[in-house]
Amino acid sequence: MEENLKQQPTTTIKIALFGPESTGKTTLAQQLANHFETVWAPEFAREYLQEKWNRTQKNCEPEDLLPIAIGQTKLENETLLTANKYIFCDTNLLVTKVFSEMYYDFCDPVLEKAARKHKYDLFFLTDVDVPWEKDDLRDNPDNRKMAFETFESALIENQKPFIKLSGNANERFQKAITILKALEKAKEMGFSSHDFVQIYEHGIPIENIQKQLDIFRKGIAKTILYKPAIKDDGILRLSEQDFYDYSEYFDKRKSNLKIKKFVPASGAASRMFKFLNEFLNEFNIDEETINAYINRKNATSLSVFLVGLEKFPFYEAVDLELKKKYSNFRSWNKDLRDFYFIKMLLSAKHFDFANKPKGILPFHKYSTHIATPLEEHLNEGGFYASSNNISNIHFTISKEHQNNFETIIHEVRNKVEIQSDTKININFSYQDKVTDTIAVDMDNNPFRTDEGRLVFRPGGHGALIQNLNALTSDVIFIKNIDNIIQNHIQSIALYKKALAGILISLQEQIFRYLSGIEKNTIAEENIAEILQFATEKLNIEIIEDFEKYTIDNKIAYLYDKLNRPIRICGMVKNEGEPGGGPFWVSNSKGNISLQIVESSQVDLTNESQVAILKSATHFNPVDLVCGIKNHKGEKFDLLQFIDHNSGFIVEKTKSGRNLKGYELPGLWNGAMAKWITVFVQVPLITFNPVKTVNDLLKPAHQIQ
Repeated sequence: MEENLKQQPTTTIKIALFGPESTGKTTLAQQLANHFETVWAPEFAREYLQEKWNRTQKNCEPEDLLPIAIGQTKLENETLLTANKYIFCDTNLLVTKVFSEMYYDFCDPVLEKAARKHKYDLFFLTDVDVPWEKDDLRDNPDNRKMAFETFESALIENQKPFIKLSGNANERFQKAITILKALEKAKEMGFSSHDFVQIYEHGIPIENIQKQLDIFRKGIAKTILYKPAIKDDGILRLSEQDFYDYSEYFDKRKSNLKIKKFVPASGAASRMFKFLNEFLNEFNIDEETINAYINRKNATSLSVFLVGLEKFPFYEAVDLELKKKYSNFRSWNKDLRDFYFIKMLLSAKHFDFANKPKGILPFHKYSTHIATPLEEHLNEGGFYASSNNISNIHFTISKEHQNNFETIIHEVRNKVEIQSDTKININFSYQDKVTDTIAVDMDNNPFRTDEGRLVFRPGGHGALIQNLNALTSDVIFIKNIDNIIQNHIQSIALYKKALAGILISLQEQIFRYLSGIEKNTIAEENIAEILQFATEKLNIEIIEDFEKYTIDNKIAYLYDKLNRPIRICGMVKNEGEPGGGPFWVSNSKGNISLQIVESSQVDLTNESQVAILKSATHFNPVDLVCGIKNHKGEKFDLLQFIDHNSGFIVEKTKSGRNLKGYELPGLWNGAMAKWITVFVQVPLITFNPVKTVNDLLKPAHQIQ
């Protein structure tokens, strides 16, 4: 009996159609077989039971199930002999097993064993969103949803690789074709069917996975630094009056502009509290004093934290909670009080600050309340990122934290709107899972968990170019969530508006040239003027052979160079903060351009490159103002201006095992590599990031 239920071994890709009655399985099997020029195995039970009905007017009975299973297996094996790469099976033994359990609350052990054992490269689970069609053998038009859930559970319980198909017949057909082409590619790459389903459900195109694996195996070419960008050679230096003039220029024009503030805010605060977590992991209160630990580990950060403890905006809340929990807390010695303070601050059961996004943590203490970065960004918005008394702010966040953000906004929005006389519109977006990247082991093979599943990691902040690309504003201010200030907000606003004024001024000239080119009003005598503007105002390096071009080719070349999104980037003097800086960079073709470069992008084994890196005079505080529309008011597709060869390979650990991850070209690095870029020196007062919790003790974050 069992011998008659064995599948023939094959390298043919076997696809099973699976689902309740009247869900389009037969139609889809025929469509796919025709499309892929191969064969399909029909449902043996239909012919068998129709013949029985015609003969006895009886439907399926328990004793019919094994003969049906044997007949179906034989039919599938015979059809397989003429298959061309694919075989599409209208049904399979798992369907028979499910029907047996649904109708008779029993399944023959021989049938059950065979159903579990039969393998298919993929199951298409057909949904019940198509009309039920009556015939002699169908008898259950009701409870279709329940039947569907039963079939889905069977696939899950038996660990079968499956994808659900919904929609009308043509929609299912087209979707199935796309899926099967991707499945074929995945198998060529060595992935299993279960791997493919995991990749598919994550939403990552298989082509992206292949590109990422190639990057791991081939490596990423290092950025070639040509020279540092310095004042008057890549970095625009303005007088104080210039800043006022450009700020006024922006104010006069902003009423006709759509303005948005874009704030990346999804990152957790784990790095802020890294040294405190290390302390909790390495310190034993019963064996040494905190001072001994500080001396042993040279833990100066911990020393600074404890000295300034009462100045932190969260001090009173944590202290109050400790007094509530421990009635004798005040009688403890200082070491014990400090140790438990840090434990409560980071404990998942209490404040859990290291696992929360920075945007919702207490940053600033005022006489009336404690303010989060989220509130401070709303407050800032009214000073510079607004027009017609409306401020539009977009936060990129993690979906699981949205309620926390919305709670704070509900509490502070009205107050901020009254203070600033500005209506605040807020929206959110998430980092799309499709931008996640596959992790590999140290041999560049896909990293797997102990359960054999693939591991995907967020693609880094470079993935946010997708979020930025979804916006439609004329002027977009970009500022990190932790770069906010408690003092001098008027000064901050001046420089932000000045950057926007520079943007608008340059755009107006760019648009005049582009419009002239399109209207054929640019003559040969105008080329020198455009060339001078492009090189002196926009830092565009012109190809050496430009003078050999024909007039038409010169105009086309300049049109291409000018018809791009533009970013104006504030740069502060380098005072040792970690992060990227401004450089003139040479690409693989020898073309020079202004870029923001991280040290991880540079070949640190090359002495000349290290010398250029160290000679940088400025630092990128992520203070950008962007124009993402062309001279016709149409939005650029920002994904067309990415340097895809400028991502990052990082080393991490998971469950104690080393892995490598790939981070997409950074939002203000490779993701904007082909933009028009202008660097402007701005004062240090504009740059007040909170990279570690101790930064909250700096004057910019304490009331003066």
